[in-house]
Amino acid sequence: MSRTAVVRCLLAAVLFGATAPAASELAGSIPLFTLAGLLYVGAALAVLPSVIVRLPTRRSVAAEWRPAAVAVLAGGAIGPALLVAGLARTNAATASILLNTELAATVVLAAVLFREHLGRRLLTSAALITIAGGLLTWEPGAAVDFGAVFIIAACVFWGLDNGVTARIEHLSPEHVVAFKGVIAGGANLTIGLLASGWGSSTSVGDVISALVIGAAGYGISITLWVKGARELGAARGQVIFATAPFIGATIAWTVLGEHVAGLQVAAVVIAAAGVGVSLRSGHEHDHRHDPHEHDHEHLHEDDHHDHEHFDGFNGRHSHPHNHGAKVHAHPHVPDLHHRHDHNETSR
Repeated sequence: MSRTAVVRCLLAAVLFGATAPAASELAGSIPLFTLAGLLYVGAALAVLPSVIVRLPTRRSVAAEWRPAAVAVLAGGAIGPALLVAGLARTNAATASILLNTELAATVVLAAVLFREHLGRRLLTSAALITIAGGLLTWEPGAAVDFGAVFIIAACVFWGLDNGVTARIEHLSPEHVVAFKGVIAGGANLTIGLLASGWGSSTSVGDVISALVIGAAGYGISITLWVKGARELGAARGQVIFATAPFIGATIAWTVLGEHVAGLQVAAVVIAAAGVGVSLRSGHEHDHRHDPHEHDHEHLHEDDHHDHEHFDGFNGRHSHPHNHGAKVHAHPHVPDLHHRHDHNETSR
């Protein structure tokens, strides 16, 4: 399993976990749809320099516009809308617990819809982190109600977004984030302004803060997650990213000096164990690679990228490249090169 990919997903979780409390504070002064739009617009601004340097080609857009459209609609438009509808109909304690179902939705959809190989270890890992998430967010008064259906539905659409986004291989992660920010962010911001405006207590400082939080917690965070998930698969990438609430809790204890509850400490320990199990969830068997062309970040030491560069460059880089047919065996996870079917049960 790629250490770089794991670190990227962890950094994505750190950024999201660190900025989520700040975003929730802004929800008190900025209307929800307006805030959601500002966060995604901030995400687009974060990746704008990279997109300008390397604009998407017509060929890459033609190859990936369908999955990109699904990711934008499911993750950037429908998911947030369902969440807002759910938050308006249920209490905060219930909402916090139910948001943990995004991991379960991602894992189920990765296995059923996207045919990712999971194995017992990854399923155990996902179960541990889901249980830990419930313990971390548990508060008295949590109960399943009609609003819970909307929140669970939002998590399912985000799970679909995760699975689709991890499989996009001709557009860079920055391109994907830019599409989400411009299209979904612009749509949510327009809806918010038409429905609620800026809100009576929103200041210029609040707007700037929302853009900055969106740039870090959404723009940079999503970019890192997509890069990691391309090398790990959506399920494994989301398992690691699901540590965001635990990272946020740890920051609150160590930096903000908030009270540490025994149940919360137990949740962090269980989540850490879950991540540890997921890091050993690769498998090995004979498998075939068919001829294929795509564009993604890669190294030349992984036994899959044997093309040469005239200047001899051999570090991490991204460009369109071809793969020839190959049959071999080595430990692997369902990254962009290993999306084959499995008939056997493995760890």
